[in-house]
Amino acid sequence: MEQVGTDRRVTREGSGWAGWGERAAGLRELMDDPHADPAALSRTYANFDRVNLVVSGWRRVYTRDLRPRLIRPGGARLLDIGCGGGDISRRLMAWAARDGLQLRIVGLDADPRAIAFARAQPTPPGLTFRTAMSGELRAGGERFDVVVSNHLLHHLQPEEFRALLADTEALCSGLAIHSDIERHPLAYAAFRVGTARGFGGSFIHVDGLRSIRRSYTHAELAEVAPPGWEARRQFPFRNLLTWRAPNGT
Repeated sequence: MEQVGTDRRVTREGSGWAGWGERAAGLRELMDDPHADPAALSRTYANFDRVNLVVSGWRRVYTRDLRPRLIRPGGARLLDIGCGGGDISRRLMAWAARDGLQLRIVGLDADPRAIAFARAQPTPPGLTFRTAMSGELRAGGERFDVVVSNHLLHHLQPEEFRALLADTEALCSGLAIHSDIERHPLAYAAFRVGTARGFGGSFIHVDGLRSIRRSYTHAELAEVAPPGWEARRQFPFRNLLTWRAPNGT
């Protein structure tokens, strides 16, 4: 049985360049197990905010890309697909409020455990969480000014990847950004050292390392991006798969 917070096999994988030529798409993250320890899973969700503040670069994405799209008469509507425990949704709400912007966010996740955790946290007005797939919102005819996701792309099989992007285009009237890790041995080494302590009893260390191994390089993401989508790189070690609606505002 694998221990929470440590994985000797994964730790050894980052010791050199061997094996970095292709995605380790078959690796399974511990938190994706439907029978994962509930206490460890809850601690993982609770620690996502700490991790994402350091590694995800959403403040820069918000300032440069999102904020101009959120300045709208009557406010804007944003969809966060695969929101997990809701930390990115909450950060975006807080930044928009600080800038005096009216923003409504729907945090969406197919895992009811994630939504239960998100709903149990203090929630500002305008932020709601739903257990659903993006295709369900598409079928319901919903529309959003902005659609985002964080660390979702590497979880998806090819057909799921294509479905997500098709759903995004149908749901989004403005800008979509799917942000994920860029696979690189230096990113792996930095995360391995940075999370070796302070995250005990959670899946942060093991799953973070596995996420990096499962992620795309910039070139790989650009190759699988369909027409109309642009794979952008953001320092350090971030991929931003971006789409702008034709005639979007």
